[in-house]
Amino acid sequence: MRTLIEAELCDGVIYGDNVNCEYVYMPASEIGVSNPICIFETTDKKEDINMTEALKIITRRSLKPVRHPKLGLSSC
Repeated sequence: MRTLIEAELCDGVIYGDNVNCEYVYMPASEIGVSNPICIFETTDKKEDINMTEALKIITRRSLKPVRHPKLGLSSC
């Protein structure tokens, strides 16, 4: 069973912290894929992560849905 955060990532919602410039999102090309890859973005790097790692980062860092500086409200 999918969590609310996982379902929102699959819908293109971007989780992050605008103060620390940290973002987790699923690229539009990964939506609908059985094992999607998400992106963990910081000021100086972008890293591919799996869904399990994305959920851990979002919960540990208390990331919330935000407006990404380049992508806006959605990764789609």
